[in-house]
Amino acid sequence: MLILVIEDDPEISRSVRDGLNRAGYEAHCAADGEIGLKMAISTPYDAAVVDLMLPEVDGLTLIETMRAKKVMTPVIVLSAKRSTDDKVMCLRRGADDYLAKPFDMPELLARVEAVLRRSQPAGESERLESAGVVLDLVNRRASRSDAKIELTPREFALLELLIRNQGRPLSKFYLLERLWDYKFTPQTNLVDVLVCRLRNNIDRDFPIKLIHTVRGIGYVFKAA
Repeated sequence: MLILVIEDDPEISRSVRDGLNRAGYEAHCAADGEIGLKMAISTPYDAAVVDLMLPEVDGLTLIETMRAKKVMTPVIVLSAKRSTDDKVMCLRRGADDYLAKPFDMPELLARVEAVLRRSQPAGESERLESAGVVLDLVNRRASRSDAKIELTPREFALLELLIRNQGRPLSKFYLLERLWDYKFTPQTNLVDVLVCRLRNNIDRDFPIKLIHTVRGIGYVFKAA
């Protein structure tokens, strides 16, 4: 997935780009609003991370121009402004999310994942299948290579999330939000324990492992 980063601070831009790349995205950067706007209009990005205080064209004008030109790429605003009024203004003028500086990379990744999830087309299949793993979404049953696998409801939900995002690492912050409805990052090993249980069920008896750890980010489902 392509992510556009529009940020004039070289250090922040580089940090965000590197974090997105490590998470499996392809990040393109622009150092001012004019260049960023041209890139946003000319390329179908999956999401954009936009600073408010940009040279040439400021972040709010950039977002409004994108929307006026029917560019509906989800936008996460980065800003040193932390007031509720600033956040509300950005959301009302076309942004999809707002993250105050300074921020932690895992939280930004979780917010990227969230806006990407919300932008997916509606519609639900009754079955998910990948690398020999089959999920029956109606009866909430799982199997691998035709062997039935007993999963708890939360293990099933975790496996469904991983398969739907196969090849793309999911952060612990995102998994806590989706599986436990946490809106903050508690000091807990809930995710690690759940992943360990799921691995025992899905991977233990098979030579090819499907659930992998991405150091410093989270977990990914892939058959390699």
